[in-house]
Amino acid sequence: MLKNITLSADEILIRKAREKAHREHTTLNENFRKWLKFYIRSDMTETNYEDLMQSLSYVNPARKFSRNELNER
Repeated sequence: MLKNITLSADEILIRKAREKAHREHTTLNENFRKWLKFYIRSDMTETNYEDLMQSLSYVNPARKFSRNELNER
């Protein structure tokens, strides 16, 4: 379900954004929806990385490995 919101911006900025969207065969609304998804996703990626690192915090190799050991297959 789509929900309407109201945003405020400089009139000239809005006009230029609409013109650009028109040249790209899209709408300002569609570009905003894409940006909103990207905005949320970028935060989730950081959170997921932090969660992963926290879940791996128990790992402790107890020593440093040599370069050859790290490259062994």
